[in-house]
Amino acid sequence: MDLTDERSETYQQAGVDTAEADAGLANIIARVQRTWPAAGLGRVVLPIGYFANVIDLGGIGLALCTDGVGSKTIIADMMGKYDTIGIDCVAMNVNDMICVGAKPLSLVDYIAVHRSDADMLDAIGAGLCAGAEMAGISISGGETAQLKEVVRGFDLVGMAVGRVDLNKVIDGRDVADGDIIIGVRSNGVHSNGLSLARKAFFHDHRFPIGHTFAELDGTLGEELLRPTHIYVPEALEILQTVRGIKALINITGDGLLNLVRVAAGVGFVIDNPIEPHPIFPLVQRHARVDDSEMFEVFNMGTGFCYVVRPADADLTLSILTRHGRTAQRIGYAVTDREKRIRIPARNLVGKHKQFRRENETTGTGS
Repeated sequence: MDLTDERSETYQQAGVDTAEADAGLANIIARVQRTWPAAGLGRVVLPIGYFANVIDLGGIGLALCTDGVGSKTIIADMMGKYDTIGIDCVAMNVNDMICVGAKPLSLVDYIAVHRSDADMLDAIGAGLCAGAEMAGISISGGETAQLKEVVRGFDLVGMAVGRVDLNKVIDGRDVADGDIIIGVRSNGVHSNGLSLARKAFFHDHRFPIGHTFAELDGTLGEELLRPTHIYVPEALEILQTVRGIKALINITGDGLLNLVRVAAGVGFVIDNPIEPHPIFPLVQRHARVDDSEMFEVFNMGTGFCYVVRPADADLTLSILTRHGRTAQRIGYAVTDREKRIRIPARNLVGKHKQFRRENETTGTGS
């Protein structure tokens, strides 16, 4: 078994089969694209695979995206704390929407529960409203389903809409060699990689949810449940102010490999990565996985990225600082039709959804 198989097996053991999911997604894409109008009202502006899409609503760009909070709901159940998970649901959607240059406007939610619990639902609603306030959007509706035979615990998903001028839709097609990547520090795991974290801490090592590690400021449960940052206010100002903005990248599942979603034929060198939070080496040690898998699954300290012209890097950083974000130049774009991501400090090179050690990809190592 090669390293690819070993890593795939590790994540499958945590309950996530990414290869099978990708195969299924390819089939869905082939089918749904046949529903697209060739032109006119309802024309789909972008290919499937970017963070959100835009449809032509009679000359107005209507942005749409959907996402959920995944198995972070299990952490909320373990903690018996439900008043922040709604923030994650809003964040996962609006942080994707701003990547196409759109202003998020509203969100509808879907909550599926094993059994109805009024206090739990009220707490989830409080979190949704808190997230909406942070993002400057409304919650315009939703659906709650009691699915005793389908759901264990609960699931939380949102769908957001926004607006963008059709001539201002961004998909990274203008990214060029030498453009600068500004990375914004995350505040922890956000809402991705929780399956692997839960397997490492609770299944393999049987730590209680209230366990404390010296490296963390609070309990393990508090760290894993910390709500995802919402990056909307500063992103909207950057979109309005920075003329040389080339791409906005939400670093969710697949970590820094999300950078390859840009439409341009470029790769990226991450020569000054943000230092990962203490939770990440804790996960790595207890899950017994290598750097490549950690960077495939987690944000590893970088929650969001902006790709800008070199001349606009300082302005972008000043806006982020004014909004209270910790940010730095983390790398730069390079011409590369294979769209590889290199992290020299970790000896990693990534392509599509996988990282490898540099010597493995060049054939110079064993």
